[in-house]
Amino acid sequence: MHTLKTVQRLPLSMQEAWDFFSSPKNLAAITPAEMGFIIRSEIPEKMYSGLFIHYTVKPLMGIPTKWVTEITHVNEPHFFVDEQRQGPYAVWHHQHHFREVEGGVEMTDIIDYRVPLGVLGKLANDLFVRKKVESIFAYRRKKLIELFGEC
Repeated sequence: MHTLKTVQRLPLSMQEAWDFFSSPKNLAAITPAEMGFIIRSEIPEKMYSGLFIHYTVKPLMGIPTKWVTEITHVNEPHFFVDEQRQGPYAVWHHQHHFREVEGGVEMTDIIDYRVPLGVLGKLANDLFVRKKVESIFAYRRKKLIELFGEC
C-alpha cells in the first residue's frame, strides 16, 4: 500500500470549505485538464454515505477509464471518505479532513492506494504512478490558491 498526504490552509470558513470540497461538481475545476475528468452520474445537492459517483478519467496515456467511487463516511463539516469501487487502482481510499485554524481552514488529504498487478504494479508505481498522483495533487494545490488564496 502507498500513502500520499497533503495539507493546505485556505482562507475559507469550515462551511465554505465543506460546501466546495464535498460537491463532486467542483472536482473538474481542480483536476488537470489532461485527466479528461467527466462526471457520468447524477449528483445530489448533498453528499451522503453510500453515494456512488461514476466518472470517466484518463489517468495514463490519454486512455479513457471508468472510475466509480463510493462515499463511505461523512461527518459534516469535518471529514468524508471516498473509496474506489471500479477503476485503475487495486485500492483507492481517500480521506478529506477539515479543521478550523486561525484565518481559515486546514484541509488534509490522505490517500492510500495500491496499483494492481503485484510486482509489476509496484514497479509502475515507482516509475510513474506515484509521480502522477503527486502531480495531480500539486495541480490541485495551485488551483486552490488561484481560487481562494492562502493563509
